[in-house]
Amino acid sequence: MMQFSSLIDSSLFLRDEQGQYLPATREQILEIARRVVDLQVRDGMLFSSPAVVKSFLGTKLAGYEREVFGMLSLDTRHRFLDFAELFHGTIDGAEVHPREVVKRALKVNAAAVIIAHNHPSGDAEPSAADRAVTARLKQALALVDVRLLDHFVVAGPNIMSLAERGWV
Repeated sequence: MMQFSSLIDSSLFLRDEQGQYLPATREQILEIARRVVDLQVRDGMLFSSPAVVKSFLGTKLAGYEREVFGMLSLDTRHRFLDFAELFHGTIDGAEVHPREVVKRALKVNAAAVIIAHNHPSGDAEPSAADRAVTARLKQALALVDVRLLDHFVVAGPNIMSLAERGWV
């Protein structure tokens, strides 16, 4: 079986402005994958199960070398409205401001949201800080009648749902 790193080194190329094919970097490939997901996800797409959300978020938050905190906004029937990367942090943390999360939810008229962030360490286990920010955001969003459905932690192929553990 061919490993991912050897695939990048020998098989994947991007064309530059002059039409020359050059080996693609890992970052370039991940950015292209994010763009493909953006093209496939359209307004009104139904996010009806944790598996669908994990697939979406796994691509959106994979490969970052620092923590990125994002929010998936949904309507009353859990159809896609918007995805936004709200906060960027360091290799082991991102400061999350409830005010900004609420502002974004109101801006896109979300009835429900799913929050997510990555762990560049590769460990998908939610930290005490992850659980605390989930509780704070749930309270803040409830004040404006927006439901927090879940909080996912993305660590490469491992994606953990706090709701599946009963923590949301």
